[in-house]
Amino acid sequence: MSYYPARAVVDLGAIRANVARLREYAGEAQVMAVVKADAYGHGLLPVARSALAGGATWLGVAQLEEAFALRDAGVDARLLAWIYAPGAPLATAVEKDVDLSVPAPWALREVIVAARASGRTARVHLKVDTGLARGGSFLEPWTQLLHDALAAEADGSVRVVGVWSHLARADEVDHPSVRAQFEVFDEALRRADAAGADLEVRHLANSAATLSAPAVHYDLVRPGLAVYGLSPMPDLRSPAELGLRPAMRLEASLSVVKAAPAGQGVSYGHTYTTTRDTVLGVIPLGYADGIPRHASGTGPLRIGGRTLTIAGRVCMDQFVVDLGPEGAAVEVGETAVLFGSGDDGEPTAQDWAEAAGTISYEIVTRLGARIPREYVGGER
Repeated sequence: MSYYPARAVVDLGAIRANVARLREYAGEAQVMAVVKADAYGHGLLPVARSALAGGATWLGVAQLEEAFALRDAGVDARLLAWIYAPGAPLATAVEKDVDLSVPAPWALREVIVAARASGRTARVHLKVDTGLARGGSFLEPWTQLLHDALAAEADGSVRVVGVWSHLARADEVDHPSVRAQFEVFDEALRRADAAGADLEVRHLANSAATLSAPAVHYDLVRPGLAVYGLSPMPDLRSPAELGLRPAMRLEASLSVVKAAPAGQGVSYGHTYTTTRDTVLGVIPLGYADGIPRHASGTGPLRIGGRTLTIAGRVCMDQFVVDLGPEGAAVEVGETAVLFGSGDDGEPTAQDWAEAAGTISYEIVTRLGARIPREYVGGER
């Protein structure tokens, strides 16, 4: 029997609805739901299936093993994987009909070898670095990569199906660097057309650009965070304002409730000391579960209709909350909600991001594997 005193409840109905909403933003473009990192901590297979049910026609992953897991589970949507190093099992990817990003000449060479070994044509998306200075090749070397890929296409090794890139500051859509990236990408597309590439998809827009920059939707958009109902530009628009609903609620059962006197130091280092006779509660989640240690003293949670804050340092497996004198009415086993949709007054992942000085992406993706995911709102 599996047991854990905490759980991440994932609303698959919210995933479907979010993808349907993103389809509206996408207009004529197709939607690739990005399900990398175990679907941002929400669960790869359930989320992938729900995203497809919501209208996504593509799935995107970072790692090859994620793509293989989807294929082995019978997911037959178009699928793109984009991170691998020399020596990766690219022949397996080709055999499993996984589209591959090609960011550099070495990758093209290895994809060609893999395609010939598998006896199948590899579907590739050539990644141009438009200014993020991360994956992909800058425009001039990318142009040579384009011609080399088209030469390989002529002998049947590869099929150049896409050109793509990624934005550095899409949440600041009017920033000059974003506009410059748009221009570089358009130039790459012009060069692809001039070279005779017969592209299926051109794609640049992530969540923020999907929501705010229709001019760069092209044939395909790649929302990630927005699929999970979180805002990629929280300073500008909330999930509700975007028509999205957070899909995850993290909750735990109080494992200890006890009276404590004024002046009691709490948790490692006694960085928190009670100022009155009070009641302390222990939440059985810690940094081994992905609770940020740097949210010590700031992380919010909801217990019995009250929003409280972590008292003292987050430990590996637990943290303490000062329930106040009112905590005498709180019972062991009562549910504490760390974050959710916010509908019932509970904190959100964005609240935790602000408390920890990070972004909501990290809050949900860092949740440990030992926290069980429970699913509601599934397909009937």
